[in-house]
Amino acid sequence: MSNEIIVINNLSKSYGKQEAIKDLSLTLTKGKIVGLLGPNGSGKTTLIKIINGLLKDYKGEVLIDGHKADKYTKSIISYLPDCEYIPDWMKVSDVISLFSGVYKDFDVTKCSNILNRLEIPYDKKISEMSKGTKEKVQLALVMSRKAKIYILDEPIGGVDPAARDLIMNVILENYDEDSLVLFSTHLIADIEKIFDEIIFIKNGELIVHEDAEKLRSNHGKSIDEIFREVFKC
Repeated sequence: MSNEIIVINNLSKSYGKQEAIKDLSLTLTKGKIVGLLGPNGSGKTTLIKIINGLLKDYKGEVLIDGHKADKYTKSIISYLPDCEYIPDWMKVSDVISLFSGVYKDFDVTKCSNILNRLEIPYDKKISEMSKGTKEKVQLALVMSRKAKIYILDEPIGGVDPAARDLIMNVILENYDEDSLVLFSTHLIADIEKIFDEIIFIKNGELIVHEDAEKLRSNHGKSIDEIFREVFKC
């Protein structure tokens, strides 16, 4: 049985005359935490949206667990977008009820445990939360599904540095070890220790796809230092 969970062949995507993704081919396997890294405008979010089935007018082939984007692929992906999407009028308890009704694989007990660790009360309204606390709630919801693929787009941009280690532990302890975590971030130095593989993407092109430890060893530098070299102005 193949471990390949995402297979992309010769993917290209344009917005008018602007090429966002250029002839990109990539294979990702189960059981990995993969850092998707690149500067603003590099094509990361476009790639994420295509994998999620949110963009369909592209050239090339994208297979998710052997399927083109459909109801099945959406059911196996737990996606945290780079935006706030929970209505402000809701309490935490309302959002948990909503997720448990929508997603068959949502684990209420797991979500409760994560929220307790993050010290977020059930009766707190979303409107009363800071940006960082809202991100923590959204992360708790996403990580409480038993998904085959977790896609996290800038999940800790608003979280204070002191809380980032706790967030990393929440991710490590709650994703299924047979799943893939695709993690897009700019905060590389804080997070790189959890990555198994690294992807660098620049101007819509795949620059690097490498085992994280091998990349560090070959360069004798941290992923953050390598990133700064590759993408320096």
